[in-house]
Amino acid sequence: MITGKNYVGSTLKAAGNKTFKTFNPQLNVENPWVFTEATHEEIEEAVALAHQAFGTYKKSSGLERAGFLNAIADEIVALGNDLLVQYCSESGFPMGRAEGERGRMVGQLRAFAQMLIEGSWVQAAIDTAVIDRVPAPKEDLRKILVPLGPVVVFGSSNFPFAFSTAGGDTASALAAGCPVIVKSHSMHIGTGEMVASAIIKAAQKTNMPEGVFSNLIGGGTTLGTALVKHPLVKAVGFTGSIRAGRALFDLAAQRPEPIPVFAEMGSVNPVVLLPKAVEVNSQKWATAYAGSITLGAGQFCTNPGLLFGIKGAQLNKFSEELTQAIEKIEPFCMLHPSMKDGFEEGSATLIAQNGVVKIAEYKGEAAPNYGVQKVLTVDGKTFLENKTLSHEVFGPVSVLVQCDDEQQLLKIVNQLDGQLTGTIIGEPEELKNQEELITAMQNRVGRLIFNGVPTGVEVCPSMIHGGPYPASSDSRFTAVGIHAVYRWVRPFSYQNWPNELLPAELQNENPLQILRTLNNIQTKSQI
Repeated sequence: MITGKNYVGSTLKAAGNKTFKTFNPQLNVENPWVFTEATHEEIEEAVALAHQAFGTYKKSSGLERAGFLNAIADEIVALGNDLLVQYCSESGFPMGRAEGERGRMVGQLRAFAQMLIEGSWVQAAIDTAVIDRVPAPKEDLRKILVPLGPVVVFGSSNFPFAFSTAGGDTASALAAGCPVIVKSHSMHIGTGEMVASAIIKAAQKTNMPEGVFSNLIGGGTTLGTALVKHPLVKAVGFTGSIRAGRALFDLAAQRPEPIPVFAEMGSVNPVVLLPKAVEVNSQKWATAYAGSITLGAGQFCTNPGLLFGIKGAQLNKFSEELTQAIEKIEPFCMLHPSMKDGFEEGSATLIAQNGVVKIAEYKGEAAPNYGVQKVLTVDGKTFLENKTLSHEVFGPVSVLVQCDDEQQLLKIVNQLDGQLTGTIIGEPEELKNQEELITAMQNRVGRLIFNGVPTGVEVCPSMIHGGPYPASSDSRFTAVGIHAVYRWVRPFSYQNWPNELLPAELQNENPLQILRTLNNIQTKSQI
């Protein structure tokens, strides 16, 4: 089922001469499939097709787009076990993870479809005319959200399903009415091609315009740079490192017509351990965080990389129990040898810093490409003086920072970079006296957790997966849940427009029966 070619619209093409293969980290060998990088001509054709498709696709109804998204979900499920096997061969993840992530990908698509069927997401607002208003008449104004145009989506390394070819960025952009061009991630191109084939089949079955979706292959920066700089591309979705995300952001800002880049980037997801909670439930939290740090070999953007506590007997006890718990866990396979190398290099950099002590490490033998988990510790003063200690290391390592007192802890939290999540472990009565800490954490994160672990991102309307820079490039938006759609739209007003020429969402009769703001009142009423 793998051709190794690019989907330029619905046509498979491979005119280039640069090829490469993916890698099976579990078997520590290259996979057999050969993939051909997209040529300049293929890039140009894909973007031109997307631009052409936009003229038709933006006019499609919510019901039509919902049918398209549900058809994509159906076609992905129809790929069956073959897709799961492909996923495992290119990621090193176990079959259970593949099944779970496929369910999340399909669930996202169906959630956006349901959003489109209900219809109120367009935020229709109507202010009717008041002709006899004094001193000047009031015009009839009607506002709705409209799609931006062709969107480029960069597949992520650590979620070959949920944040890649048909993941949240693609699903939300298609829901918004934007054609999508995916830059398939080089670590799982075969998985990406199979998912792309499902999207193409769904587009054809639901009569979507040619070019509504393309899937392009590129091993370096050439493809991504060309797509971001292309004048017909109107927005970018990215999940990955700070360095790559910032590079794309800067490229987009330097264009003659700058465009938004919605990048989800680095996060160390700080965890504050309040003294009473550690005293009462030390073993519970040590076990929970040993599991969270090592989950998926630490290859989650919400991996808890920093743990903060107040020096004392309680924190010492927690440290010992965390050491015991984490050293019992078998290591997990990482996505690629390059990921393992990056993890080892990053861990070594942390360990080499003055004042850092390694207190835990898995002692057994580990297979090639398996990340050996570690816990390090350092005092609060040293942490404050060394910015390197707050940098993300992608993999199963966490730093336990031992603060002198609550004042030093608060100072540290206030100086942290923006994060996806923050967590406070405490007893309810402790939390009542931590208003400053809670406010400080709120200022630094997109999601604040109480008595839990940050790993695990529920796909629902209330989820915020984003945060202050550099966790994301725009903290006003989420990359997860149906509200992710708002990244790909802009507000647009009609003034004194004939009723029959307005979008159905703004017509007097409210034919779609959606909730609208009518003269400052939310209602489904007709005018």
